[in-house]
Amino acid sequence: MDLFNQSEKETEEAARPLAERMRPKTLNAFVGQTHLLGKDSVLRRAIKEDRLFSVIFWGPPGSGKTTLARIMANETKSHFETFSAVLSGVREIRAVIDEANAQRRYHQQKTLLFVDEIHRFNKAQQDAFLPHVESGLITLIGATTENPSFEVISPLLSRARVMVLEPFSDKELSIILRRAISDKKKGLGALSLQVEPDALEHIIWAANGDARTVLNNLEAAASLVREKDVRERKITRAVAEAALQIKALQYDKHGEEHYNLISAFHKSLRGSDPDAALYWLGRMLAAGEDPLYIARRMVRFASEDVGNADPRALSVTVSAVQAFQFVGLPEGDLALAQAAVYLATAPKSNALYAGYGRVKQAISQTGTLPAPLHIRNAPTRLMKDLGYGKDYKYAHDFGDAYVPQEHLPEKLRGQVYYEPRDRGYEKIIKERLKKWRKLRLMDRGG
Repeated sequence: MDLFNQSEKETEEAARPLAERMRPKTLNAFVGQTHLLGKDSVLRRAIKEDRLFSVIFWGPPGSGKTTLARIMANETKSHFETFSAVLSGVREIRAVIDEANAQRRYHQQKTLLFVDEIHRFNKAQQDAFLPHVESGLITLIGATTENPSFEVISPLLSRARVMVLEPFSDKELSIILRRAISDKKKGLGALSLQVEPDALEHIIWAANGDARTVLNNLEAAASLVREKDVRERKITRAVAEAALQIKALQYDKHGEEHYNLISAFHKSLRGSDPDAALYWLGRMLAAGEDPLYIARRMVRFASEDVGNADPRALSVTVSAVQAFQFVGLPEGDLALAQAAVYLATAPKSNALYAGYGRVKQAISQTGTLPAPLHIRNAPTRLMKDLGYGKDYKYAHDFGDAYVPQEHLPEKLRGQVYYEPRDRGYEKIIKERLKKWRKLRLMDRGG
């Protein structure tokens, strides 16, 4: 009977997905998230010393949120309860609380409650946790892919620490894969697989930092060769591409080609070449680059290389980013393309970029200079008596809503940082500033 049960258990274990079988059970076996689990980190010490606190893990899919929660329970010997915000409600919360009370009363055991997709809870459901988290009856471990600031109620946030998990690096995913390939008990070691370096790179590339996906990718590739003779169980690049049904363009998201393509895109925009800009945008998207990375670079470009020569450039680009976030791929790529063409064909000026650079340099050289008294805020009688706000001239009381007065610290008086060009809207700004700066100079007696 025991042998039969053991055999049945082994069969059930083998039927579980590779990603589930390879889930690490101890801190030492966990790969990645070193910013949270470093030698002297708060979280590692709390686990090792059995002083757990409520925490919300915020990170992308496959970054280890569930695994870390299980490790926390396992290494502290806490009673572990899992709870899905998708499938459960307030009634199920009450049942969990009852069980937590029983565990504390009869077994002197703490309850660690893991709530997956906590952002899907409504306010009433989140409120139901509050008194029990506050009393210490349960230690709450929430997991979310959404920004907790917007999705989790403030009282719950104030009782839990938010810890941000990052996507796994290619190096970390490589370690995870090699473990699975060699592990004969839980992994694919019994198959004696040969995995070519190119195939490994492709499997990692297609996972986009997701540990669960990378193991699913490996399992899919292994399924194509596992029935072959042991000497022919080789996962090549072609096998990996066939298994994943993705053929990658030559592109390394963290290596030289990544920087080559984004540089080509940026320089095409700066060079006012919309055709090349569209091409390099398409190349990066087709190769799997994060569209929001490209979008962030375009937002920066709108200020750095177009600036006030066309103030609408920033609005157009930010609108494109919002449109992409609303629509997603594949339809959202057209919004990015529209912004790219607008930026490429807009008049160019780096005056804003250069001016702000001069300001940062001045700050580094002069430190924290005080604001002139006349433009300081004076909300109290004492501050008024000290001269705060004295002789301040309210611009709207003067013609053209402009009056010459000093706004820079005394030590920087007369400095010019922003020098607009003779292109686009900056030509109008330049004429305006020329007039105002002349009036300020006359006011100083220059």
